[in-house]
Amino acid sequence: MNFQWLTWVRQIQAIAQTGLTYTKDVYDIERYHALSTLAAEIAAQHTDTPVTLIRDLFTAEVGHATPKVDVRAAVFCAEKILLVRERADGLWTLPGGWADVGESPSIAAVRETAEESGYQTRTVKLLALYDRDKHGHPPHPFHIYKLIFQCELLGGAPTQSEETDGIDFFGEDHLPPLSISRVTAAQIARLFAHYRNPHWPTDFD
Repeated sequence: MNFQWLTWVRQIQAIAQTGLTYTKDVYDIERYHALSTLAAEIAAQHTDTPVTLIRDLFTAEVGHATPKVDVRAAVFCAEKILLVRERADGLWTLPGGWADVGESPSIAAVRETAEESGYQTRTVKLLALYDRDKHGHPPHPFHIYKLIFQCELLGGAPTQSEETDGIDFFGEDHLPPLSISRVTAAQIARLFAHYRNPHWPTDFD
């Protein structure tokens, strides 16, 4: 499926957002607001989403436009990988989420794993830095980089959270239904390959 329209929407919105950050000219401010509205209208036309919701989503983003950062943890035990089930969609994914301001990515991976699974870990290697658009995920309004860290299991016990209602380890050939907005089967297969080849360099793009 061709999502070229989404690329254009993101580019228009990024130009508008960055322009509003730096311009002082009243006429340019009006033009950048008009561009942001145009981006919202295009997105609404292609997604059957109310334009007001998309406009609110875009206007909440301020400052120089940059990709968002999604941090995930690959925790292995006995040839299996840790997955958590998201309450939001009932599907399974690597523990993780948005990186917080003031927090290093490796610490974010450890924190998210503890919050979503109950397990204590430490990061040992950055396995992959992916451009989300290039890895078979469904479209998203914003451009996203995905950082996946291998984390060593230290202790803890499976514990549900506000975001997750299932925690378990799965073999490569026995994966549950995945939340492909967050992780794909191909990515998990690649993580298992990294696990078996610890001297491989980090994947990127």
